[in-house]
Amino acid sequence: MNKMNDKFVKRTGGVALAVLIAASLSACGGKTETKSGQALARIDGDEITISQLNEELQRAGVQPAQQEAASKQVLAGLVDRQLLQNAAAKDKTDRDPKVVQAIERAKALIVAQAYLQKRMPAATPPTSAQVGEYFDKHPEFFSNRKQFDMRQLQFANADMSDDLKKVIDKAGSLDEVAGFMDSKQIKYSRAQVSRTSADLPSEMSKRLLALEKNALFIVKEGDRSVLSQVADVKDVPVTLAAVTPQIQQFLLNQRNKEAAEAELKRLRAAAKIEYLNPAMTPAAPKAAPAAATPDGDATARGVAGLK
Repeated sequence: MNKMNDKFVKRTGGVALAVLIAASLSACGGKTETKSGQALARIDGDEITISQLNEELQRAGVQPAQQEAASKQVLAGLVDRQLLQNAAAKDKTDRDPKVVQAIERAKALIVAQAYLQKRMPAATPPTSAQVGEYFDKHPEFFSNRKQFDMRQLQFANADMSDDLKKVIDKAGSLDEVAGFMDSKQIKYSRAQVSRTSADLPSEMSKRLLALEKNALFIVKEGDRSVLSQVADVKDVPVTLAAVTPQIQQFLLNQRNKEAAEAELKRLRAAAKIEYLNPAMTPAAPKAAPAAATPDGDATARGVAGLK
């Protein structure tokens, strides 16, 4: 199998899950609807058409020059999908309450997204001046970007005892803490990571820069604790030319998001919404953050991906 086909197979994996959604969407009404377009295969009376094949190729992002080579594999995948769909209909998998609920959720998401795409005007691409303005306003992401090289010990929150806290407070290095943990047979793992001021919330970057050399700090991540020590801080600036495409996309995404929020605000104002359980009434929407970050993420993670 050549590299292109191998890549295509990986990108079109997860057939079983996709089938349950796609099959159930079409099977909810009972009989399979007649499909338009030239038939390429027939499985127990159900046809697979060239229009279905072309849609799958488009969704997988297969380039025109590669479509002929990929078409046989895609068609084989569509045949497998139809086989699973037919089997699911026979044993009434499509009527399982959990499957029906997943189908309804998928339909709701698809319809809602289609409505927004239809209602939202095409956002105007940002100008060079607007891109430059964003670049200049956020030197921590770009011209003054810092890289923090850190060593870490990772362990379960349940192992954080009072004795371990005392050792961490007094320790001057991770090795001192690791030695204590070894003596107490506390399990941990070591790691070395690098994060930039574009990957981290602004406040965290400021705190890391303000730390004394070799100072330890701890962060909880779910059910584990991460004890870190900054080993080095480097200057890793990027130029406006290097990040212009990413900033353009970020600003365009922001405009699309604002347009979607405006449409939702209009719909809320026009609708009668009743929350039957007072405890479930949502709080008023929070104000937008003062400085969003150009990675397409609404959180304050920064611009991971702008290398």
